[in-house]
Amino acid sequence: MGQIVPDKRFNIPMALTWARIAFIPLIVGVFYVPDVILSPHVKNLLACVMFVVAAITDALDGYIARRYNMMTNMGAFLDSVADKLVVCSAIVVLLAFDRVDMLVALIIVGREIAVTALREWMAKIGAAASVKVNWFGKIKTIAQMTAIPMLLYFDPIFGLPIAWIGTVLIYIAAILTIYSMCVYMSAAWPHLQQHDQRRN
Repeated sequence: MGQIVPDKRFNIPMALTWARIAFIPLIVGVFYVPDVILSPHVKNLLACVMFVVAAITDALDGYIARRYNMMTNMGAFLDSVADKLVVCSAIVVLLAFDRVDMLVALIIVGREIAVTALREWMAKIGAAASVKVNWFGKIKTIAQMTAIPMLLYFDPIFGLPIAWIGTVLIYIAAILTIYSMCVYMSAAWPHLQQHDQRRN
């Protein structure tokens, strides 16, 4: 595995990350296009496709960065920010169209904010390894990244209730989100206490 280097040059992985960020206003903005220009079905389809493409760039930029030793501090920072912005933006869109429950949206968005803050703090005290991604977090991500494009598309496909399947998956993701958050907090809590004791 390549090491992160303090190289801020613009490279292919960084370009893919910026492309993912560029999809955010497009995913949101497509729903503001008048129905006389784009039908609701076409809007759903475009939003779904753009989210899927953004998700693919997430996997692709990480692979290229590791494979060709293009990992940079700036790239690592932007990659993390882009992931959260894309997910949170999509959740806001789904909430606006009443395709996701408000509590579920709050759990998912709140978790992204809380874990980001927790990881930043743990890195400051030199214990970042304690809050690495766990298996529950990975399963949550799979469920979440499958549910969101389904809920963006929303319409049935060959009789399959895509909206219903997406709703089930997003609830599973919300439950796993709570559990994984508890795992992160339980792992981080002893380090936080030790840090406070040293300061006192």
